[in-house]
Amino acid sequence: MPADSAPMNLTHHFLIAMPGLEDESFARSVVYLCEHSERGALGLIINKPSDLSLKGLFDKVDLSLRRDDLSKEPVFRGGPVQTERGFVLHEPMSPPPSLEKPKAKDDGEAEGDEDSETESAYASTMSIPGGLEMTTSKDVLEALSTGAGPRRVLVTLGYASWGEGQLESELAENSWLTVGADLSVIFDTPVGQRYDKALGLLGLQTWMLSPEAGHA
Repeated sequence: MPADSAPMNLTHHFLIAMPGLEDESFARSVVYLCEHSERGALGLIINKPSDLSLKGLFDKVDLSLRRDDLSKEPVFRGGPVQTERGFVLHEPMSPPPSLEKPKAKDDGEAEGDEDSETESAYASTMSIPGGLEMTTSKDVLEALSTGAGPRRVLVTLGYASWGEGQLESELAENSWLTVGADLSVIFDTPVGQRYDKALGLLGLQTWMLSPEAGHA
């Protein structure tokens, strides 16, 4: 593979831990990658619940939670970085229509105008190509506390990150499998089944990855 080939971009993909990955934070983990570029990668582990429920988290930040559908949902251990900070992965929340309207005209349009198309309803939001957003500001929690906010959410404390070239090295060492993300794994699959369901996207089952498995 030529060194100058296009850089790998696994944004909106799952990383699925191989059995040999024994790091306590990442063993049997499924990571949703929010961002991946030549500078590094950032993701959230979606299948490692903490002992804290969303109701418990809201109590800690002095907010009520008027969403019965979410109150018993777990807060996830999203990764080993900034484990005291909350990260909310959610469906896109559109800003008011007046901010959505501007469309590219022709070649002469200034590049900065693009921001108006991707602006979120919340502060501190990363728009992820593929249709999700990740918000770190408290306003999304405040919206949920009123009974509003995004319909489907996954809340983590902490995140996972890789420096420049680090994830590529781990992939070369066969620490991870990768597959395009399926939102049903994040939002519709019971936590205990997410690892197997993510593997299923590749047509694999856990036993096929066992170090003891025979070779064809």
